[in-house]
Amino acid sequence: MESADVAADLSGVLHTEAEIRGRIAELCREIERDYEGRDLLLIGVLKGAVMVMADLSRELKRDVDMDWMAVSSYGAGTQSSGVVRIVKDLDTDLSGRNVLIVEDIVDSGLTLSWLRANLQTRGPASVEICALLRKPEAAKVEIDARYVGFEIPNEFVVGYGLDYAQRYRNLRDVAVLAPHIYS
Repeated sequence: MESADVAADLSGVLHTEAEIRGRIAELCREIERDYEGRDLLLIGVLKGAVMVMADLSRELKRDVDMDWMAVSSYGAGTQSSGVVRIVKDLDTDLSGRNVLIVEDIVDSGLTLSWLRANLQTRGPASVEICALLRKPEAAKVEIDARYVGFEIPNEFVVGYGLDYAQRYRNLRDVAVLAPHIYS
């Protein structure tokens, strides 16, 4: 349960911790079937995907390699600028690897589209996307995410790794941030 000061910043819970964990388990069973007999490299996108990556990797009943990448297109705002910069690049060679990008949310799709294109230039066998959340109404470019936890309305959400100005990432649920906080 959130403290009273955080609860006042939220206008409602979209998905509880239990719902999220259940859906991640379902996604893991799909991933295990799809990658049976093949290597799998999970690439978490910092910082938002930390919770998703941790829970997804622990729930997978198979061996996986992991690496992290940090890209930025938001700054301190609530909308993507569309200009992407690499803050931390991968330590792993992608040549011939089956890559699964692990993301917290597909919003406009601009950053993820750029990231997928960038990784595909590095010679992987495949590049797919797993996102906990997707906002179909916010899409500016079409993103083919193979694994999606939940589709959500076009509202500003926080928790389970998602933040506003580096706050709220540690909330266990995914909640809607009250507009008075960011307007």
